[in-house]
Amino acid sequence: MNNFATKIFKYRSYTPIPFLILTLVFQNATQSSLIVGFSIALLGELFRMWGVSYAGSETRTTGGVGGTYLVVSGAYAFVRNPLYLGNILLYLGFGIASMALFPYLQIFAFLFFYMQYIIIIKEEEKYLSQRFMPYYNGYRNFVPRLMPNFIKYRNPGVEQPPFNFKAGLKSETRTLQAIALIIFLILIRYAIS
Repeated sequence: MNNFATKIFKYRSYTPIPFLILTLVFQNATQSSLIVGFSIALLGELFRMWGVSYAGSETRTTGGVGGTYLVVSGAYAFVRNPLYLGNILLYLGFGIASMALFPYLQIFAFLFFYMQYIIIIKEEEKYLSQRFMPYYNGYRNFVPRLMPNFIKYRNPGVEQPPFNFKAGLKSETRTLQAIALIIFLILIRYAIS
């Protein structure tokens, strides 16, 4: 990985913090924005949970790109990066729920996170191309990076980890706690404004 991409990969869990602070400080939520925003955030978390239930705790690394399997099952059969797509939907959903600086903050956040993940994804793709050649190239040519495909990718020749919701839930505990906290804070700010 190049230095810039390595730093972005390492600190990717912290880049949402300024956006979330602005979301709370400048909140201007309505009942409709809360319903729509939290629905989008829920969709994002469902993508994350579906993906992490196949990929497991390897998605939590900060040291460097790697992986035991080329996961092409579950959410990965429709989109190559379901966790990053899930994150983008989570942040967009919170931004819409809060209506903070709408629509400028939401547009900026979407573009920022999209670009951040593209930088990370390009580095991950280099690793996957080398590690899982030739399977990855066929997968990459069929399944989009961040916009889900509605046609399921199938390659029975690629060994897959089993779907493990319990392990996925364990791996996702910190994310679920953060989501609950953010929803709670948005609702508190909505109630007192």
